[in-house]
Amino acid sequence: MGKKRVLAFDFGASSGRAMLGTCEDGQIRLKEIHRFSNDPVIVNGTMYWDVLRLFHEIKQGILKAKQEGGFDSIGIDTWGVDFGLLDEDGYLLENPVHYRDSRTEGMLQESFKRIPKKRFYEITGNQFMEINTAFQLLSLKLKRPTLLNRAKRMLFMPDLLNFMLTGQQKTEYSIASTSQLLDAGKGTWSKEVIDALGLPEDIFTEIVPSGTKVGCLSPAICEELGVEPVDVIAVAGHDTQCALVAVPAKQDDFIFISCGTWSLFGTELEQPLINEKSERYNITNEGGYGKKASFLKNIIGLWLIQESRRQWIREGEELGFGDLEEMAKESIEQTGNTYPSLIDPDAPEFVPAGNVPRRIQEYCRRTGQTVPKTKGEIVRCINESLAFKYRMNLEEIADCTGKTYDSIHMVGGGTQSKLLCQMTADACACRVVAGPVEATVMGNVALQLMAAGELDGLREVRELIQKSPDIAVYEPHTASETEEAYLRFKAMVEAAQ
Repeated sequence: MGKKRVLAFDFGASSGRAMLGTCEDGQIRLKEIHRFSNDPVIVNGTMYWDVLRLFHEIKQGILKAKQEGGFDSIGIDTWGVDFGLLDEDGYLLENPVHYRDSRTEGMLQESFKRIPKKRFYEITGNQFMEINTAFQLLSLKLKRPTLLNRAKRMLFMPDLLNFMLTGQQKTEYSIASTSQLLDAGKGTWSKEVIDALGLPEDIFTEIVPSGTKVGCLSPAICEELGVEPVDVIAVAGHDTQCALVAVPAKQDDFIFISCGTWSLFGTELEQPLINEKSERYNITNEGGYGKKASFLKNIIGLWLIQESRRQWIREGEELGFGDLEEMAKESIEQTGNTYPSLIDPDAPEFVPAGNVPRRIQEYCRRTGQTVPKTKGEIVRCINESLAFKYRMNLEEIADCTGKTYDSIHMVGGGTQSKLLCQMTADACACRVVAGPVEATVMGNVALQLMAAGELDGLREVRELIQKSPDIAVYEPHTASETEEAYLRFKAMVEAAQ
């Protein structure tokens, strides 16, 4: 096996990093060389991504990788749905707008006036969420038609950054599948949906499979940074699909949770599953490597803890995530497994940035529960509620697939919370296999190594990652209090729908 070195850029909603990856001694090895914050900027009431700053950080990562001995290719993954618009000369018309911006409010119902909801789901197989690209573009058509009329091309975030590196305008398959504009069965843009929403068809570019070489570093970039024109690979542009590549599953049928700012909960199928049940449960079919389908739900995840922590920092208390977890444990030790306060993590009031602790208290007060007062009680409430939301989604997915699952593979940053891992095992009454923490970057690296011929397919990648030292197993602890609390949680969520 060779020793190619690849450079992976992984962009999350609050930070990004550059990591060098290799395959040595039967393991995928990573070295972080650059980390940076990803800070949205609000201008005149609109929330933007600072894409030029992000591209500057990519250049810094390239320079640091050069100092580390060089690299053979580059791959970029990001969050889904967001995009930039280019004019006919390839200039960015404005900074990409953040999915948490309010411009899509009401667009979901507006779209159903143009295409029936049932037909919309039959074609796209996507979970209906107002943040999706289709509704962002519909908002532009209705509120800012001049901007949309000037657009020659639309590129999702990873594709936009690839364009800035190479000059090539391509759309990677997995990121396209987050848009609610893709025909899930055909794997192509849906002319029916695009026409029904009145969107310009020519802004959409060619869709290429995950793991495709899109070009080389441009001469201008090479000259500026003093590097060779290495390949730029369209890895799975959506970070969830990179993470899924690195799920160390031994069976074909498995449940995964990619746990970060969002929790992506689902299973991997050979083809999309679109029927009345999946529509009723609002389950998405997302495209992955090898044209596999990820049958999953998007759940608000660690955003609730991240945003709570930001609020407490604003109030003058500098607390780490480890501190908050210890506070939550203390709350449980004081009251036992009583589940005093539960929320629906996906309730609309928890989507925007702001004072999440106060919103949690208001939610509990409104639903007649004990109102959490301390930081530990609030963090405990978030974790227990997430675990129960996972249980609900497990039941829905099993109902659709007709399969049973005896374990859950949990990957990503959320696996660093031993408390959440154990709560998930307890709530779902099945084993949780947690890790690797760096699943997204591992998947990014693996896709580049596969493109270079260094690794031979998904099975080999997963077998390698099974050897990762940071994988832990959590066995469920059954308790009648847990089952009673889950039924209470489920009834509360269903009553609000």
